[in-house]
Amino acid sequence: MTAAQGQTPQPVLIAGRWRPATLRGTFQAENPATGESLPQVFPISTWDDCDAVLDAAGDAARQLLELPGERLGDYLNCVAQRIEHCADELVACAHAETGLPATPRLRDIELPRTTNQLRQAAWAAAEGSWRLATIDTQADMRSWYAPIGPVAVFGPNNFPFAFGSSSGGDFAAALAAGNPVIAKANSSHPGTTQLLAAQAQEAAEETDMPRGIIQLLYRLEHADGQRLVADPRLGATAYTGSRAAGLALKAAADRAGKPIYLELSSVNPVVVLPGVLAARWTEIADEFTASCLLGTGQFCTNPGLVLLVRGSASDRFVAAVAARFDATPPGVLLSRGVQTSLQQSVECLCGAGAERVTRAAVPEGSGYRCPNTLLRVDGARFLADPARFQTEAFGNAALVVVAADLDELCQILKQLEGNLTGCVYSDPAGADDDAYARVARLLRPQVGRLLNDKMPTGVAVSPAMNHGGPYPATGHPGFTAVGIPAALRRFAVLECYDHVHPRRLPRGLSDANPHGSMWRLIDGRWTQDDVPSRG
Repeated sequence: MTAAQGQTPQPVLIAGRWRPATLRGTFQAENPATGESLPQVFPISTWDDCDAVLDAAGDAARQLLELPGERLGDYLNCVAQRIEHCADELVACAHAETGLPATPRLRDIELPRTTNQLRQAAWAAAEGSWRLATIDTQADMRSWYAPIGPVAVFGPNNFPFAFGSSSGGDFAAALAAGNPVIAKANSSHPGTTQLLAAQAQEAAEETDMPRGIIQLLYRLEHADGQRLVADPRLGATAYTGSRAAGLALKAAADRAGKPIYLELSSVNPVVVLPGVLAARWTEIADEFTASCLLGTGQFCTNPGLVLLVRGSASDRFVAAVAARFDATPPGVLLSRGVQTSLQQSVECLCGAGAERVTRAAVPEGSGYRCPNTLLRVDGARFLADPARFQTEAFGNAALVVVAADLDELCQILKQLEGNLTGCVYSDPAGADDDAYARVARLLRPQVGRLLNDKMPTGVAVSPAMNHGGPYPATGHPGFTAVGIPAALRRFAVLECYDHVHPRRLPRGLSDANPHGSMWRLIDGRWTQDDVPSRG
Protein backbone atom coordinates (compact mmCIF):
# COMPACT_ATOMS: atom_id res chain seq x y z
CA MET A 1 0.00 0.00 0.00
CA THR A 2 1.34 3.47 -0.92
CA ALA A 3 1.08 6.54 1.30
CA ALA A 4 -1.45 8.01 -1.17
CA GLN A 5 -3.98 5.18 -0.95
CA GLY A 6 -7.09 6.09 0.98
CA GLN A 7 -6.28 9.80 1.16
CA THR A 8 -8.75 12.42 -0.01
CA PRO A 9 -7.26 14.56 -2.80
CA GLN A 10 -6.84 18.27 -2.18
CA PRO A 11 -9.72 20.45 -3.43
CA VAL A 12 -9.64 22.64 -6.51
CA LEU A 13 -10.67 26.31 -6.40
CA ILE A 14 -13.63 27.06 -8.68
CA ALA A 15 -15.89 30.13 -8.61
CA GLY A 16 -14.67 31.26 -5.22
CA ARG A 17 -15.12 27.90 -3.50
CA TRP A 18 -12.74 25.06 -2.63
CA ARG A 19 -14.47 21.89 -3.78
CA PRO A 20 -13.63 18.29 -4.72
CA ALA A 21 -12.27 17.84 -8.21
CA THR A 22 -13.87 15.67 -10.86
CA LEU A 23 -11.16 13.04 -10.80
CA ARG A 24 -9.26 11.51 -13.66
CA GLY A 25 -6.49 10.44 -11.31
CA THR A 26 -4.19 11.66 -8.55
CA PHE A 27 -0.53 12.51 -8.04
CA GLN A 28 1.92 13.52 -5.34
CA ALA A 29 4.78 15.98 -5.39
CA GLU A 30 8.26 14.78 -4.42
CA ASN A 31 10.97 16.26 -2.25
CA PRO A 32 13.82 16.47 -4.78
CA ALA A 33 16.43 16.59 -2.03
CA THR A 34 15.44 13.09 -0.90
CA GLY A 35 13.45 11.65 -3.82
CA GLU A 36 10.60 10.81 -1.44
CA SER A 37 6.94 11.48 -2.15
CA LEU A 38 5.32 14.20 -0.08
CA PRO A 39 2.16 13.28 1.82
CA GLN A 40 -0.49 15.44 0.17
CA VAL A 41 -2.46 13.95 -2.73
CA PHE A 42 -3.58 16.20 -5.57
CA PRO A 43 -6.21 15.62 -8.24
CA ILE A 44 -5.82 15.29 -11.99
CA SER A 45 -9.00 17.00 -13.19
CA THR A 46 -11.33 15.97 -15.98
CA TRP A 47 -12.71 18.40 -18.56
CA ASP A 48 -15.70 19.01 -16.28
CA ASP A 49 -13.47 21.09 -13.98
CA CYS A 50 -12.11 23.04 -16.96
CA ASP A 51 -15.65 23.70 -18.15
CA ALA A 52 -16.62 25.01 -14.72
CA VAL A 53 -13.63 27.33 -14.34
CA LEU A 54 -14.17 28.76 -17.83
CA ASP A 55 -17.81 29.57 -17.07
CA ALA A 56 -16.92 31.17 -13.74
CA ALA A 57 -14.03 33.11 -15.27
CA GLY A 58 -16.33 34.49 -17.95
CA ASP A 59 -18.74 35.75 -15.29
CA ALA A 60 -15.85 37.32 -13.36
CA ALA A 61 -14.46 38.97 -16.50
CA ARG A 62 -17.77 40.69 -17.19
CA GLN A 63 -17.94 41.99 -13.62
CA LEU A 64 -14.33 43.22 -13.71
CA LEU A 65 -15.15 45.43 -16.69
CA GLU A 66 -17.26 47.54 -14.35
CA LEU A 67 -14.52 48.02 -11.73
CA PRO A 68 -12.08 50.96 -11.80
CA GLY A 69 -8.37 50.21 -11.87
CA GLU A 70 -8.00 51.49 -8.33
CA ARG A 71 -10.08 48.55 -7.09
CA LEU A 72 -7.80 46.08 -8.88
CA GLY A 73 -4.83 47.87 -7.35
CA ASP A 74 -6.31 47.42 -3.88
CA TYR A 75 -6.79 43.72 -4.57
CA LEU A 76 -3.22 43.15 -5.79
CA ASN A 77 -1.79 45.06 -2.83
CA CYS A 78 -3.87 42.89 -0.53
CA VAL A 79 -2.52 39.72 -2.18
CA ALA A 80 1.05 40.96 -1.64
CA GLN A 81 0.35 41.72 2.00
CA ARG A 82 -1.23 38.34 2.66
CA ILE A 83 1.72 36.53 1.04
CA GLU A 84 4.09 38.36 3.39
CA HIS A 85 1.99 37.43 6.40
CA CYS A 86 2.22 33.69 5.65
CA ALA A 87 5.86 33.74 4.51
CA ASP A 88 6.96 31.02 6.96
CA GLU A 89 4.42 28.49 5.71
CA LEU A 90 5.05 29.33 2.05
CA VAL A 91 8.83 29.08 2.34
CA ALA A 92 8.64 25.74 4.18
CA CYS A 93 6.31 24.24 1.59
CA ALA A 94 8.28 25.54 -1.40
CA HIS A 95 11.54 24.31 0.11
CA ALA A 96 10.10 20.81 0.54
CA GLU A 97 8.66 20.70 -2.98
CA THR A 98 11.57 22.24 -4.93
CA GLY A 99 14.71 21.67 -2.87
CA LEU A 100 15.54 25.37 -3.31
CA PRO A 101 17.24 26.87 -0.23
CA ALA A 102 14.79 28.37 2.22
CA THR A 103 17.24 31.21 2.77
CA PRO A 104 18.40 33.27 1.08
CA ARG A 105 16.79 32.03 -2.17
CA LEU A 106 13.12 31.65 -1.25
CA ARG A 107 12.62 33.91 1.77
CA ASP A 108 15.06 36.75 1.08
CA ILE A 109 15.13 36.91 -2.73
CA GLU A 110 12.20 35.30 -4.49
CA LEU A 111 9.40 36.10 -2.07
CA PRO A 112 10.22 39.86 -1.88
CA ARG A 113 10.52 39.93 -5.67
CA THR A 114 7.05 38.39 -5.91
CA THR A 115 5.39 40.93 -3.64
CA ASN A 116 7.28 43.75 -5.39
CA GLN A 117 5.86 42.58 -8.74
CA LEU A 118 2.36 42.51 -7.30
CA ARG A 119 2.70 46.05 -5.95
CA GLN A 120 4.11 47.35 -9.21
CA ALA A 121 1.16 45.75 -11.01
CA ALA A 122 -1.22 47.32 -8.47
CA TRP A 123 0.22 50.76 -9.21
CA ALA A 124 -0.08 50.23 -12.97
CA ALA A 125 -3.69 49.08 -12.66
CA ALA A 126 -4.66 52.15 -10.62
CA GLU A 127 -2.64 54.71 -12.60
CA GLY A 128 -3.84 53.49 -16.02
CA SER A 129 -1.16 54.81 -18.39
CA TRP A 130 -0.39 51.25 -19.50
CA ARG A 131 -3.58 51.39 -21.60
CA LEU A 132 -1.97 53.89 -24.06
CA ALA A 133 -5.16 55.92 -24.34
CA THR A 134 -5.12 57.79 -27.66
CA ILE A 135 -7.52 60.60 -28.52
CA ASP A 136 -7.89 62.29 -31.92
CA THR A 137 -10.30 65.20 -31.46
CA GLN A 138 -10.42 66.09 -35.17
CA ALA A 139 -11.55 62.60 -36.19
CA ASP A 140 -13.60 62.21 -33.00
CA MET A 141 -11.92 58.85 -32.44
CA ARG A 142 -10.48 57.33 -29.28
CA SER A 143 -8.71 54.05 -28.50
CA TRP A 144 -7.00 52.23 -25.66
CA TYR A 145 -6.01 48.78 -24.42
CA ALA A 146 -8.76 46.95 -22.51
CA PRO A 147 -8.99 43.53 -20.80
CA ILE A 148 -8.86 40.52 -23.11
CA GLY A 149 -10.85 38.14 -20.89
CA PRO A 150 -9.94 35.12 -18.74
CA VAL A 151 -6.23 34.25 -18.80
CA ALA A 152 -4.88 30.74 -18.20
CA VAL A 153 -1.46 30.77 -16.54
CA PHE A 154 0.77 27.67 -16.72
CA GLY A 155 3.59 28.19 -14.20
CA PRO A 156 7.13 26.75 -14.42
CA ASN A 157 8.97 24.49 -11.98
CA ASN A 158 11.90 26.76 -11.10
CA PHE A 159 10.27 29.86 -9.53
CA PRO A 160 7.39 28.72 -7.30
CA PHE A 161 6.64 32.28 -6.13
CA ALA A 162 7.87 34.81 -8.71
CA PHE A 163 6.59 32.90 -11.75
CA GLY A 164 3.98 30.80 -9.97
CA SER A 165 0.61 30.51 -11.66
CA SER A 166 -1.25 31.95 -8.64
CA SER A 167 1.28 34.59 -7.56
CA GLY A 168 3.88 35.41 -10.23
CA GLY A 169 4.47 37.93 -12.96
CA ASP A 170 1.93 36.55 -15.45
CA PHE A 171 -0.69 36.31 -12.69
CA ALA A 172 -0.04 39.91 -11.62
CA ALA A 173 0.00 41.29 -15.17
CA ALA A 174 -3.20 39.54 -16.21
CA LEU A 175 -5.07 40.78 -13.13
CA ALA A 176 -3.70 44.32 -13.40
CA ALA A 177 -4.99 44.40 -16.98
CA GLY A 178 -8.45 43.55 -15.62
CA ASN A 179 -8.67 39.82 -16.34
CA PRO A 180 -9.49 36.87 -14.08
CA VAL A 181 -6.84 34.14 -13.85
CA ILE A 182 -7.20 30.39 -14.26
CA ALA A 183 -4.07 29.05 -12.57
CA LYS A 184 -2.73 25.67 -13.70
CA ALA A 185 -0.25 24.59 -11.07
CA ASN A 186 3.11 23.10 -11.91
CA SER A 187 3.12 19.47 -10.80
CA SER A 188 6.45 19.97 -9.01
CA HIS A 189 5.01 22.35 -6.42
CA PRO A 190 1.22 21.99 -6.19
CA GLY A 191 1.12 22.59 -2.44
CA THR A 192 2.91 25.92 -2.75
CA THR A 193 0.59 26.98 -5.56
CA GLN A 194 -2.41 26.00 -3.43
CA LEU A 195 -1.20 28.10 -0.49
CA LEU A 196 -0.66 31.09 -2.79
CA ALA A 197 -4.06 30.65 -4.43
CA ALA A 198 -5.61 30.60 -0.97
CA GLN A 199 -4.05 33.98 -0.21
CA ALA A 200 -5.31 35.35 -3.52
CA GLN A 201 -8.82 34.03 -2.84
CA GLU A 202 -8.92 35.41 0.70
CA ALA A 203 -7.71 38.76 -0.62
CA ALA A 204 -10.56 38.63 -3.18
CA GLU A 205 -13.08 38.14 -0.38
CA GLU A 206 -11.51 40.91 1.69
CA THR A 207 -11.62 43.42 -1.19
CA ASP A 208 -15.00 42.30 -2.57
CA MET A 209 -13.74 41.01 -5.92
CA PRO A 210 -15.91 38.87 -8.22
CA ARG A 211 -16.10 35.16 -7.52
CA GLY A 212 -13.79 33.43 -9.98
CA ILE A 213 -11.20 36.20 -10.18
CA ILE A 214 -8.65 33.49 -9.25
CA GLN A 215 -9.23 29.75 -9.78
CA LEU A 216 -6.90 26.79 -9.46
CA LEU A 217 -6.50 23.40 -11.13
CA TYR A 218 -3.46 21.24 -10.42
CA ARG A 219 -3.01 18.91 -13.38
CA LEU A 220 -4.78 18.06 -16.64
CA GLU A 221 -4.32 15.46 -19.31
CA HIS A 222 -2.47 16.91 -22.31
CA ALA A 223 -5.58 16.78 -24.48
CA ASP A 224 -7.58 18.76 -21.93
CA GLY A 225 -4.82 21.35 -21.59
CA GLN A 226 -4.83 21.85 -25.34
CA ARG A 227 -8.61 22.07 -25.35
CA LEU A 228 -8.46 24.67 -22.55
CA VAL A 229 -6.13 27.08 -24.38
CA ALA A 230 -8.33 26.84 -27.50
CA ASP A 231 -11.68 27.35 -25.77
CA PRO A 232 -13.68 30.36 -27.05
CA ARG A 233 -14.36 31.45 -23.46
CA LEU A 234 -10.65 32.00 -22.82
CA GLY A 235 -8.97 35.32 -23.64
CA ALA A 236 -5.29 34.31 -23.64
CA THR A 237 -2.71 31.93 -22.17
CA ALA A 238 0.70 32.44 -20.58
CA TYR A 239 3.00 29.40 -20.46
CA THR A 240 6.53 28.89 -19.12
CA GLY A 241 8.11 25.47 -19.51
CA SER A 242 9.53 22.95 -21.98
CA ARG A 243 9.60 23.61 -25.71
CA ALA A 244 7.75 20.42 -26.64
CA ALA A 245 4.81 20.98 -24.28
CA GLY A 246 4.64 24.68 -25.08
CA LEU A 247 4.55 24.13 -28.82
CA ALA A 248 1.75 21.58 -28.44
CA LEU A 249 -0.30 24.17 -26.56
CA LYS A 250 0.59 26.83 -29.12
CA ALA A 251 -0.56 24.65 -32.00
CA ALA A 252 -3.93 24.17 -30.30
CA ALA A 253 -4.30 27.88 -29.48
CA ASP A 254 -3.23 28.95 -32.98
CA ARG A 255 -5.81 26.71 -34.60
CA ALA A 256 -8.46 28.51 -32.57
CA GLY A 257 -6.96 31.96 -33.10
CA LYS A 258 -6.25 32.40 -29.40
CA PRO A 259 -3.25 34.44 -28.15
CA ILE A 260 -0.67 32.41 -26.24
CA TYR A 261 2.58 33.76 -24.82
CA LEU A 262 5.33 31.20 -24.39
CA GLU A 263 8.68 31.15 -22.64
CA LEU A 264 10.41 28.00 -23.87
CA SER A 265 14.17 27.44 -23.98
CA SER A 266 17.37 29.47 -24.14
CA VAL A 267 21.11 28.75 -24.02
CA ASN A 268 22.01 32.43 -23.43
CA PRO A 269 25.34 32.75 -25.28
CA VAL A 270 28.26 34.51 -23.60
CA VAL A 271 31.00 35.79 -25.94
CA VAL A 272 34.34 36.49 -24.24
CA LEU A 273 36.59 38.50 -26.58
CA PRO A 274 40.38 37.98 -26.68
CA GLY A 275 41.46 41.30 -25.16
CA VAL A 276 39.42 41.03 -21.99
CA LEU A 277 40.09 37.31 -21.66
CA ALA A 278 43.86 37.88 -21.67
CA ALA A 279 43.52 40.56 -19.00
CA ARG A 280 40.77 39.13 -16.76
CA TRP A 281 40.40 35.41 -17.37
CA THR A 282 40.50 34.56 -13.66
CA GLU A 283 37.75 37.00 -12.68
CA ILE A 284 35.59 36.00 -15.65
CA ALA A 285 36.01 32.33 -14.71
CA ASP A 286 34.75 33.19 -11.22
CA GLU A 287 31.80 35.17 -12.57
CA PHE A 288 30.82 32.50 -15.07
CA THR A 289 31.04 29.68 -12.51
CA ALA A 290 28.92 31.59 -10.01
CA SER A 291 26.32 32.42 -12.67
CA CYS A 292 26.20 28.99 -14.29
CA LEU A 293 25.92 27.02 -11.03
CA LEU A 294 23.59 29.43 -9.23
CA GLY A 295 20.45 27.53 -8.28
CA THR A 296 22.06 24.40 -9.80
CA GLY A 297 21.79 26.13 -13.17
CA GLN A 298 18.00 26.05 -13.16
CA PHE A 299 17.40 29.56 -14.44
CA CYS A 300 15.95 30.38 -17.84
CA THR A 301 18.77 32.92 -18.21
CA ASN A 302 21.50 30.48 -17.18
CA PRO A 303 24.62 30.99 -19.39
CA GLY A 304 24.77 27.63 -21.16
CA LEU A 305 26.96 28.48 -24.18
CA VAL A 306 30.34 30.24 -24.05
CA LEU A 307 32.09 31.40 -27.23
CA LEU A 308 35.85 31.99 -27.24
CA VAL A 309 38.64 32.55 -29.79
CA ARG A 310 41.45 29.98 -29.67
CA GLY A 311 44.56 30.94 -27.70
CA SER A 312 46.48 30.34 -24.49
CA ALA A 313 44.11 32.57 -22.51
CA SER A 314 41.15 30.51 -23.69
CA ASP A 315 42.85 27.30 -22.58
CA ARG A 316 43.57 28.78 -19.15
CA PHE A 317 39.97 29.98 -18.86
CA VAL A 318 38.49 26.57 -19.72
CA ALA A 319 40.82 24.80 -17.29
CA ALA A 320 40.01 27.29 -14.54
CA VAL A 321 36.25 26.90 -15.00
CA ALA A 322 36.57 23.10 -15.07
CA ALA A 323 38.51 23.19 -11.79
CA ARG A 324 35.88 25.41 -10.19
CA PHE A 325 33.06 23.15 -11.40
CA ASP A 326 34.82 20.08 -9.99
CA ALA A 327 35.44 21.80 -6.65
CA THR A 328 31.80 22.90 -6.21
CA PRO A 329 29.39 20.35 -4.71
CA PRO A 330 26.48 19.76 -7.13
CA GLY A 331 23.19 21.19 -5.95
CA VAL A 332 19.75 19.61 -5.93
CA LEU A 333 17.76 19.52 -9.17
CA LEU A 334 14.08 20.39 -9.10
CA SER A 335 12.72 16.96 -9.98
CA ARG A 336 13.41 13.52 -11.38
CA GLY A 337 12.27 14.85 -14.76
CA VAL A 338 14.83 17.68 -14.69
CA GLN A 339 17.56 15.20 -13.79
CA THR A 340 16.60 12.89 -16.65
CA SER A 341 16.34 15.73 -19.14
CA LEU A 342 19.74 17.12 -18.13
CA GLN A 343 21.40 13.73 -18.48
CA GLN A 344 19.86 13.29 -21.93
CA SER A 345 20.98 16.76 -23.04
CA VAL A 346 24.58 16.13 -21.94
CA GLU A 347 24.53 12.77 -23.74
CA CYS A 348 23.23 14.50 -26.87
CA LEU A 349 26.01 17.10 -26.80
CA CYS A 350 28.67 14.45 -26.21
CA GLY A 351 27.19 12.35 -28.99
CA ALA A 352 27.55 15.30 -31.35
CA GLY A 353 31.24 15.52 -30.53
CA ALA A 354 31.60 17.68 -27.43
CA GLU A 355 34.35 16.68 -24.99
CA ARG A 356 33.71 16.57 -21.25
CA VAL A 357 36.41 18.56 -19.41
CA THR A 358 35.04 18.03 -15.89
CA ARG A 359 34.84 14.86 -13.85
CA ALA A 360 31.75 12.70 -14.34
CA ALA A 361 31.74 11.42 -10.76
CA VAL A 362 28.40 10.43 -9.25
CA PRO A 363 27.39 13.29 -6.91
CA GLU A 364 27.29 12.62 -3.19
CA GLY A 365 24.04 13.00 -1.33
CA SER A 366 20.48 11.82 -1.81
CA GLY A 367 17.85 13.14 -4.15
CA TYR A 368 18.12 14.37 -7.72
CA ARG A 369 21.60 15.54 -8.65
CA CYS A 370 23.97 15.51 -11.62
CA PRO A 371 27.69 16.33 -11.64
CA ASN A 372 28.63 19.88 -12.57
CA THR A 373 29.45 19.47 -16.25
CA LEU A 374 31.59 21.58 -18.59
CA LEU A 375 31.84 20.49 -22.21
CA ARG A 376 34.10 21.77 -24.99
CA VAL A 377 33.95 21.67 -28.78
CA ASP A 378 35.85 23.46 -31.54
CA GLY A 379 34.14 25.96 -33.79
CA ALA A 380 34.35 23.89 -36.98
CA ARG A 381 32.56 20.96 -35.39
CA PHE A 382 29.90 23.27 -33.98
CA LEU A 383 29.28 24.69 -37.44
CA ALA A 384 28.84 21.18 -38.82
CA ASP A 385 25.83 20.58 -36.53
CA PRO A 386 24.73 23.89 -34.96
CA ALA A 387 21.18 22.83 -34.05
CA ARG A 388 22.35 19.83 -32.03
CA PHE A 389 25.01 21.84 -30.22
CA GLN A 390 22.34 24.30 -29.11
CA THR A 391 20.45 21.63 -27.18
CA GLU A 392 19.44 23.26 -23.92
CA ALA A 393 21.01 21.53 -20.91
CA PHE A 394 18.71 22.90 -18.20
CA GLY A 395 20.75 22.57 -15.05
CA ASN A 396 24.36 22.68 -13.93
CA ALA A 397 26.02 22.20 -17.33
CA ALA A 398 27.49 24.40 -20.05
CA LEU A 399 29.20 24.09 -23.44
CA VAL A 400 32.31 26.05 -24.45
CA VAL A 401 32.85 26.59 -28.18
CA VAL A 402 36.39 27.56 -29.16
CA ALA A 403 36.53 29.26 -32.58
CA ALA A 404 39.68 29.30 -34.69
CA ASP A 405 39.49 33.09 -35.08
CA LEU A 406 37.07 35.99 -34.93
CA ASP A 407 35.76 35.27 -38.43
CA GLU A 408 34.75 31.75 -37.41
CA LEU A 409 33.21 33.06 -34.19
CA CYS A 410 31.06 35.40 -36.29
CA GLN A 411 29.99 32.47 -38.46
CA ILE A 412 28.90 30.67 -35.30
CA LEU A 413 26.87 33.69 -34.20
CA LYS A 414 25.00 33.61 -37.52
CA GLN A 415 23.83 30.07 -36.68
CA LEU A 416 22.43 30.88 -33.24
CA GLU A 417 18.76 30.38 -32.49
CA GLY A 418 16.77 33.02 -30.62
CA ASN A 419 17.63 33.48 -26.94
CA LEU A 420 16.43 35.42 -23.95
CA THR A 421 19.87 36.93 -23.38
CA GLY A 422 23.25 37.35 -25.01
CA CYS A 423 26.39 38.72 -23.36
CA VAL A 424 29.66 40.12 -24.68
CA TYR A 425 32.68 40.52 -22.42
CA SER A 426 35.07 43.11 -23.85
CA ASP A 427 38.20 45.01 -22.84
CA PRO A 428 37.08 48.29 -21.19
CA ALA A 429 40.32 49.92 -22.34
CA GLY A 430 39.25 49.55 -25.97
CA ALA A 431 41.34 46.62 -27.23
CA ASP A 432 38.17 44.73 -28.22
CA ASP A 433 36.18 47.64 -29.66
CA ASP A 434 36.33 46.55 -33.30
CA ALA A 435 35.56 42.94 -32.39
CA TYR A 436 32.71 44.06 -30.15
CA ALA A 437 31.13 46.01 -33.00
CA ARG A 438 31.18 42.95 -35.26
CA VAL A 439 29.93 40.56 -32.59
CA ALA A 440 27.18 42.78 -31.19
CA ARG A 441 25.83 43.49 -34.68
CA LEU A 442 25.28 39.75 -35.17
CA LEU A 443 24.18 38.91 -31.64
CA ARG A 444 21.73 41.78 -31.11
CA PRO A 445 18.93 40.43 -33.38
CA GLN A 446 19.15 36.97 -31.79
CA VAL A 447 18.46 37.96 -28.18
CA GLY A 448 15.86 39.83 -26.17
CA ARG A 449 18.37 41.38 -23.76
CA LEU A 450 21.97 42.23 -24.67
CA LEU A 451 24.48 42.50 -21.80
CA ASN A 452 28.02 43.83 -21.79
CA ASP A 453 30.58 42.66 -19.22
CA LYS A 454 27.87 41.14 -17.03
CA MET A 455 26.49 37.62 -16.63
CA PRO A 456 22.82 37.21 -17.55
CA THR A 457 21.36 35.25 -14.64
CA GLY A 458 19.59 38.09 -12.85
CA VAL A 459 16.26 39.36 -14.19
CA ALA A 460 15.43 42.76 -12.68
CA VAL A 461 11.77 43.68 -12.21
CA SER A 462 12.21 46.94 -14.10
CA PRO A 463 9.97 48.78 -16.58
CA ALA A 464 12.89 48.61 -19.02
CA MET A 465 13.37 44.84 -18.71
CA ASN A 466 12.77 42.57 -21.70
CA HIS A 467 12.39 39.00 -20.51
CA GLY A 468 11.58 37.71 -23.95
CA GLY A 469 13.28 37.19 -27.27
CA PRO A 470 13.10 35.53 -30.68
CA TYR A 471 11.89 31.95 -31.06
CA PRO A 472 12.62 29.46 -29.51
CA ALA A 473 13.25 31.59 -26.43
CA THR A 474 9.62 32.67 -26.64
CA GLY A 475 6.69 32.29 -28.98
CA HIS A 476 6.67 35.98 -29.95
CA PRO A 477 9.60 38.44 -29.95
CA GLY A 478 7.49 41.54 -29.33
CA PHE A 479 6.50 40.91 -25.71
CA THR A 480 8.07 40.57 -22.27
CA ALA A 481 7.07 38.39 -19.31
CA VAL A 482 8.83 40.72 -16.85
CA GLY A 483 8.58 44.49 -16.70
CA ILE A 484 5.55 46.57 -15.91
CA PRO A 485 3.66 48.11 -17.67
CA ALA A 486 4.72 46.33 -20.89
CA ALA A 487 3.87 42.86 -19.53
CA LEU A 488 0.23 43.90 -19.07
CA ARG A 489 -0.39 44.55 -22.75
CA ARG A 490 -0.06 40.84 -23.57
CA PHE A 491 -3.43 40.41 -21.91
CA ALA A 492 -5.29 43.25 -23.57
CA VAL A 493 -7.21 44.06 -26.74
CA LEU A 494 -7.10 47.38 -28.59
CA GLU A 495 -10.53 49.00 -28.45
CA CYS A 496 -11.52 51.90 -30.70
CA TYR A 497 -14.47 54.28 -30.15
CA ASP A 498 -15.53 56.23 -33.25
CA HIS A 499 -17.94 59.17 -32.77
CA VAL A 500 -19.23 57.67 -29.50
CA HIS A 501 -21.20 60.11 -27.35
CA PRO A 502 -19.09 61.42 -24.45
CA ARG A 503 -21.34 60.04 -21.71
CA ARG A 504 -20.93 56.54 -23.22
CA LEU A 505 -17.14 56.52 -23.31
CA PRO A 506 -15.02 54.58 -20.81
CA ARG A 507 -13.80 56.79 -18.00
CA GLY A 508 -10.19 56.77 -19.22
CA LEU A 509 -11.22 58.03 -22.68
CA SER A 510 -13.53 60.80 -21.52
CA ASP A 511 -12.48 64.43 -21.81
CA ALA A 512 -11.55 64.66 -18.13
CA ASN A 513 -8.43 62.80 -17.02
CA PRO A 514 -9.77 60.22 -14.52
CA HIS A 515 -7.41 61.16 -11.71
CA GLY A 516 -4.98 63.64 -13.19
CA SER A 517 -1.99 61.29 -13.39
CA MET A 518 -2.88 59.07 -16.36
CA TRP A 519 -0.79 59.77 -19.45
CA ARG A 520 -2.78 59.98 -22.70
CA LEU A 521 -1.86 60.79 -26.28
CA ILE A 522 -4.15 63.68 -27.21
CA ASP A 523 -3.83 65.02 -30.74
CA GLY A 524 -0.27 63.74 -31.02
CA ARG A 525 0.97 64.99 -27.64
CA TRP A 526 1.47 62.92 -24.48
CA THR A 527 -0.17 64.77 -21.63
CA GLN A 528 -1.88 64.39 -18.26
CA ASP A 529 -4.20 67.27 -19.06
CA ASP A 530 -7.89 67.04 -19.86
CA VAL A 531 -8.98 67.13 -23.49
CA PRO A 532 -9.08 70.81 -24.51
CA SER A 533 -12.50 72.39 -24.62
CA ARG A 534 -14.07 72.32 -28.06
CA GLY A 535 -15.51 75.74 -27.51
